Amino acid sequence: MSVHKFFYSFGPVPSRRLGQSLGINNIPPKVCTFSCVYCQVGRTTRMAIDRRVFYDPENVVDDVRRRSEKARRDGERIDYLTFVPDGEPTLDVNLGREISLLRPLGIPIGVITNGSLVWREDVREDLAKADWISLKVDAVRESVWRGIDRPHKALKLEAILQGMLEFSKCFKGKMVTETMLVEGHNDGAKCLEETAVFLRGLRPSVAYLSVPTRPPAEPGIQGPDEEALNRAFQIFSGKLPRVEYLIGYEGDAFASTGDVAEDILSITAVHPMRKEAVAALLSRTGTTWEVVDRLLARGELAAVSHKGSLFYLRRAKHEPAP
Repeated sequence: MSVHKFFYSFGPVPSRRLGQSLGINNIPPKVCTFSCVYCQVGRTTRMAIDRRVFYDPENVVDDVRRRSEKARRDGERIDYLTFVPDGEPTLDVNLGREISLLRPLGIPIGVITNGSLVWREDVREDLAKADWISLKVDAVRESVWRGIDRPHKALKLEAILQGMLEFSKCFKGKMVTETMLVEGHNDGAKCLEETAVFLRGLRPSVAYLSVPTRPPAEPGIQGPDEEALNRAFQIFSGKLPRVEYLIGYEGDAFASTGDVAEDILSITAVHPMRKEAVAALLSRTGTTWEVVDRLLARGELAAVSHKGSLFYLRRAKHEPAP
């Protein structure tokens, strides 16, 4: 009996943003509009901005259908079908058709895109068919954007940002943004202020702040320290209604474990906790401050000061380079 191989789908895998997500890989590695210095997939080998056919949409959809059926037989939950390929998903000219063909499965559909082609009307129309969209906005200053995202030379930041604004006005689903913070690139206060002001105009459901947690494309690339990360959170929170960290703790980020230490780590992986809030949590559960001291001693939690207040946040785990 032959075993069906899956070529275009993977998972379902835990995602803090989307629950249990079945991933769809509709772009071959590593075809992209950007060559980000922090990319965990590695350097872009084929820069492109022209949309084209990569795979037969029917094959992609059949692959996803088979995997979703297998997950159901195995008792695995799927909350979202998510286009999150080894390149930029909107380069696939059949993206909209694939989304339409997947609708009969009855599972919400998400697309994680760097937003580089959203200035195109056909891309906006394709993305509008999805239920959930993540747009990447690492910087809105030209020099910073080019330094961190290293876009195709034909791309224009002004057109991309305008396209995002146009899309945000017409999209009926849930849109979030993601800003990857890289030390020495886009973690300065002025740069963060500019980015936050622009994001406010997009009105995202959530503005995520992330840091490199896996081996990046270029050596020497790392996220900012805890003090700078907390400053970024405070700046974004001053402009946007909902800001969360996205630093790699998908499995238990919103779990209520009954374990106070795990609860503190889960909460602070999403946003910093003031000392007073931590104390209140400990009090409600009848736990002493010793649990916080242990987390600090093990290097799992960091304490940083900001404008006279003490905050606690979970340290991001950085995977060693291979």
